[in-house]
Amino acid sequence: MNDRPLDVGWLRIFDAVGRLGSLTKAAQELGLSQPAVTYQIRRIEEQLGVALFHRSQGGSRLSEPGEALYRAVHSGLERIDEAARDIRRRARAPAIRIFTDYGFAAYWLMPRVADFRRLHPQVEVHIVASQSLEDESEGDIDAAVLFGGRDDFPQHARLLMPERVVPVCTPGFLARFGPFDEPATLARAPLLHLETAGKPRWLTWTTWLAAHGVTREPAQGDLGLNTYGFVIQAALAEQGIALGWIGLVDAFLAAGALVAVAPEVERRDFGYWLVSHRPDGAARALTDWLLGEA
Repeated sequence: MNDRPLDVGWLRIFDAVGRLGSLTKAAQELGLSQPAVTYQIRRIEEQLGVALFHRSQGGSRLSEPGEALYRAVHSGLERIDEAARDIRRRARAPAIRIFTDYGFAAYWLMPRVADFRRLHPQVEVHIVASQSLEDESEGDIDAAVLFGGRDDFPQHARLLMPERVVPVCTPGFLARFGPFDEPATLARAPLLHLETAGKPRWLTWTTWLAAHGVTREPAQGDLGLNTYGFVIQAALAEQGIALGWIGLVDAFLAAGALVAVAPEVERRDFGYWLVSHRPDGAARALTDWLLGEA
């Protein structure tokens, strides 16, 4: 059996025929003659020793081996084209990618990033958000703003904001269910929980209440949500009391849409940390700006 690697100059031709189901249409799309396309397809079939298409007056339909080859070729070409677009984009203008969670992206970074873009109009900014720390290692990330404790991050990580948490709700919810004179009375109200897989890195209602000597099990009327944006939206919809992270809920507090209803709890060894992966050029400009803003 001949195991010689295939000549790959035919990739575009094969992909076009497989995608369009027609030698003629493929030739038109590629700017080639039909005999040239037919010749290339036959060369591939000769190298593989199988028919890749069922040919008829209605067109060219992929055979079973042809389907297998088409899936590999089409996927490979998509990845090559994506890489080429990314290379061209980076050649046109500096591009930086910053990774963070949904809450920080929506409530702290997005309202401010326009200021950075005005200062550095030549820099292209990509914000990648996820609720999982593990996703931070995927892709070409220049910097990350991640929540956790000092021991969760490398030594060069810098603390942007310590964790400061205050319970918040709308004035209307407070009027209906309050006043909350002490944490024990607050614990009897419906609470909004930010759910996460594994051990939470941030304060939860259990740990916030424990800091005030209160023990409480999840109660009927509580609501669990898997992103902080949903938690805030539920609080604004008067569905319960949320834990508000200072730095993320400031605009809502300033506008009076949310009000603080209990004392603040602070953990200075926890918070949002800036981790830089490329300390030069546009990435350095971004990290310096983040530190200045925070």
